[in-house]
Amino acid sequence: MRRARATAEQPVPHASTKPADGEQADGETRAGETGMFAVSLGDDGAELRPLEPWNAGEYLAHMDRGREYIGRFIALADRSADLASATAFLQSYADKAAADSGRLYGIWADGVLVGGVLFKTFDAESGNCEVGCWLEQAAVGRGLITRAIRVLIDWAVEQRGMHRVEWVASSGNTASINVAKRLGMVRDAVLRESNLYRGVRHDMEIWSVLARDWRRQDDASGR
Repeated sequence: MRRARATAEQPVPHASTKPADGEQADGETRAGETGMFAVSLGDDGAELRPLEPWNAGEYLAHMDRGREYIGRFIALADRSADLASATAFLQSYADKAAADSGRLYGIWADGVLVGGVLFKTFDAESGNCEVGCWLEQAAVGRGLITRAIRVLIDWAVEQRGMHRVEWVASSGNTASINVAKRLGMVRDAVLRESNLYRGVRHDMEIWSVLARDWRRQDDASGR
């Protein structure tokens, strides 16, 4: 499968706070509706789209399906207990996008929102950013996160001139660590027992890839 890439002709879709014609602005999304912008993630029809405040109803339903699985290592699901809190969370990333300090994208597979990826931080001046992800259990094993993160890194490096892309994950989150490895990242450090989550202290691993190494991977693979 040829990997999706963010290029000048096919950029990472830009998030806005306004619904397109035919979309509802009250947090509900009609079945079959899509946003104006989408990036294909491959031949299986999976897509990467902006995840915006008007998607709150669909996002909340997704979180309700995956709340237990997603919440094993990250507090994302806890931030969206109802429609109001889901809308507020999505709005916080719309505000980050407007400030060029972060971005949020959903992954749709078979027309259903099943996960997402994000720029948790994005500092164009320093050339550093952090990417992250989540996925409900039903969509595990399809390579969706790896494909989606590749699109984000391509865009960050090639279009925005980022020098360093970082990935932070709990040492116990094997799936997340494996994504970092598949992306050719290097483990920079282990912050021992640095994250207190649900009463348990977790070691956090910092992985990263530099722009020159990312481009070298592209050259070596012929992508």
